[in-house]
Amino acid sequence: MNKIEEIKKIMNKNKGYITTKELNNLKIHRMYLKIMHDNGLIERVGNGIYIDANIIEDSYYILSLELPNVIYSHMTALYFHNLSIKAPNEEYDITVPKNYYNYKLKKHNVFYVNKDIYELGLVEIKTPMGNIVRTYDMERCICDIIRSKNRLDIEHVKYSIREYLKRKDKDLVRLSNYADKMGILKEVTEYLEVFYE
Repeated sequence: MNKIEEIKKIMNKNKGYITTKELNNLKIHRMYLKIMHDNGLIERVGNGIYIDANIIEDSYYILSLELPNVIYSHMTALYFHNLSIKAPNEEYDITVPKNYYNYKLKKHNVFYVNKDIYELGLVEIKTPMGNIVRTYDMERCICDIIRSKNRLDIEHVKYSIREYLKRKDKDLVRLSNYADKMGILKEVTEYLEVFYE
């Protein structure tokens, strides 16, 4: 099998994506990407990230490949959980550890947290295009939007809380545990009492 066929096979497995990091791991020279690019087979969509020219790019997935420390959070994560009024535009709510910096974060709504709660409630979820990204579960998102309500649209916050409370799969014990670990148990409890029917 020639190298280009090998790359195509990897891309099939990756839903049309390939990274230079993957090629390096397989000891395949990057010049094959250039050949494929020059022939219109692939497009460059990020730093070291290429996509099959015949598929639509998934900006959520591309950002997660470019910045592996990013966790989708707040309203963006609630959108993945069908708990948000509107789909995010090009500015996403993302959480990263304190002291982490990358210039690509500038165009997003970034929340910096301590290491002890950075992975609290971390799950993997499919984007609307079917790629897997890192995000927070519903309970962590509810804690986050209550904690950061001054940085968000308050009507969106209220909507998400109301919708969460209607969900059969909600876990109020987990929510309380997260709120306790994040030091906002009183605030979360008070907020939920207002919306609980």
